[in-house]
Amino acid sequence: MTGYYDSHDSAPADDTEQPATEHGMSRRQLIRHAGWFGGAVVLTVASGEVISHIADSREPNSMTAAGATAAANSSLRFVQVSDSHIGFQGPANTDVVGSFTEAINQVNSLGFRPDFVMHSGDLTHLSTAGQFDQVKQMLTGMQTDRVFTVPGEHDSIGDAGRAYRKTFGMGTLGDGWYSFDTHGVHVIALVNTLSLEKLGHLGNDQIDFVRKDIAGLSSDTPIVVFSHIPLFAMYPQWGWSTDDALKVIALLRRFSSVTCLNGHVHQLFTKTDGNITFHSATTTAYPLPKPGRAPAPTPQVVPARQLKDALGIRTVGYRQGDRELAIKDQRLA
Repeated sequence: MTGYYDSHDSAPADDTEQPATEHGMSRRQLIRHAGWFGGAVVLTVASGEVISHIADSREPNSMTAAGATAAANSSLRFVQVSDSHIGFQGPANTDVVGSFTEAINQVNSLGFRPDFVMHSGDLTHLSTAGQFDQVKQMLTGMQTDRVFTVPGEHDSIGDAGRAYRKTFGMGTLGDGWYSFDTHGVHVIALVNTLSLEKLGHLGNDQIDFVRKDIAGLSSDTPIVVFSHIPLFAMYPQWGWSTDDALKVIALLRRFSSVTCLNGHVHQLFTKTDGNITFHSATTTAYPLPKPGRAPAPTPQVVPARQLKDALGIRTVGYRQGDRELAIKDQRLA
């Protein structure tokens, strides 16, 4: 299954305390220490356990030994960017095009060519044809052969995602979902932003797609799932969850390694539930408040010198044949 376009072509192609880590802190404490908007976190999955490290995000090439080894030896390396909100105008970021350009430049300066780049939604702010065309042209500047996307709710304003699918949906199924295999990893891209009441929603057709899609896979196949809205209950009061996600999660329980990557919340957060780890990504546009720290999840204005600390990209490395997934979140600052 494709569902991507060539980046050089103009056509679409829980509060329970957890065991201490090597730093003497629980994973929850490590995430708090790293901060919602900043410090890069390297997560290495080895022998079924997640080891977290704080990386110095002020040094773009800085990684811990474990993270560096995983990246250097990996047979698959890809990048996640999210929530560029091209078309946004407001004091939270007066130049979203400029900050997304910086993110693209950061991807191109990683020191390796990613096998693919995934944009996990809210490519645009108002889903206009001009905004879709602009972000598509910007994505062609990524030094990678394949660019994949999933839509955010801002990419389907007023038209149930038709304009998004016209630009980015070639080769996809249904409302834009798809899957593909690469380097021994099975990747699933889901759409949970089209039938919004309060929470994200997948729907029976898409759940059936996942059931059939994974039916023939061995349980030791690493699974990576992309969606815009989290597939776990991060903060349902603000809609930061997907109402029928548990049906998909149940289908994925038999796999030994499942990683779910989402956008939408504009901040770093990690949750592990058995064999499934969820990682929320930061944004390239503007920060949102921490859950419950404001009346609503509206764009937050921070001092100009601090904005880039809230923005960033994510790199992921995987070595075929190992149960090892190295994730690094890197700020634009």
